[in-house]
Amino acid sequence: MNAAVHRFCSVESVQAGDPLAGTATHPASNLLISWPRPKWSRSLRIARDMDDDLAERIDRLAAAGRRVNLIDQRGRPASSHRLYLLPEGRCFDVPRDKLNALLEDLESGNDLAGWAGVAMTEPLVLCCTHGRKDKCCAKFGYAAYQAFASTVTERKLPFEVWESSHLGGCRLAASVMVFPAMRKYGRVAPEQVLPLLEHEADGMPYLPCYRGQSMLTPAQQCAEIAALEWLEARKISARLSVRAESEGGEGSDVAVHVYWRAEDASGVLVAQCGTTEVMRVDTCADLDEGPTTSVCWVVKDIRPL
Repeated sequence: MNAAVHRFCSVESVQAGDPLAGTATHPASNLLISWPRPKWSRSLRIARDMDDDLAERIDRLAAAGRRVNLIDQRGRPASSHRLYLLPEGRCFDVPRDKLNALLEDLESGNDLAGWAGVAMTEPLVLCCTHGRKDKCCAKFGYAAYQAFASTVTERKLPFEVWESSHLGGCRLAASVMVFPAMRKYGRVAPEQVLPLLEHEADGMPYLPCYRGQSMLTPAQQCAEIAALEWLEARKISARLSVRAESEGGEGSDVAVHVYWRAEDASGVLVAQCGTTEVMRVDTCADLDEGPTTSVCWVVKDIRPL
């Protein structure tokens, strides 16, 4: 008897030609709460051993616009919790019996000075390992997390690495988020971890896995990536400024202007962006039903202004 064939949505996403670019949307307002991963539920923000009052308060914070994710690091005490507030750039360490009170102050808009929070000093690297949500995040996400954690430790790099609950885009596992830069990555293999961290340490995205900057629209994300690739092909290292899209071309096409500046040169690139359709599955739970049509943004042309 043949062994059962294991299928993974992230593998089928690659086979379907599902693009990474333009998939990085993520809210600016975030609350990260450390909680032991074995206690995570399928929800990205509620653990199975949270009491009802705490779970309801977290849900209210999320409903008010604060994205809430659970995070974890091996060896952390289960009864003490690290919280990060972004974009505020503050972190807090609180025992479990004080957590609800801190979140009550956050929900009420009270001053958090009494909670002895400190400013974040190093970028955060979150790697989705949310296996209860999708098996790709357990398989590919955890392998990437281990590579991130060991690389940062061995090379003494200036990052904090955390496992994270669902970051969006299970089919793009391993899915990674870098705060406060708000850059998202996908399909990160362990051998790509070191160059990704080296690029991030220089304040630059690592293009082979880059999904985009989360504060940009999908069209702008695609334009940013296309501009970086255009510049890289010409051996130009530059900082970019991506402007809002404007009508351009046929149908729903838009034009995105990308301004770039290097040490001894500068310029403007115009990316013509439009949509295309891809047949894909979003998660492993959809594999039995098969792929459906999804609309993706792509760059059709990019050239100097």
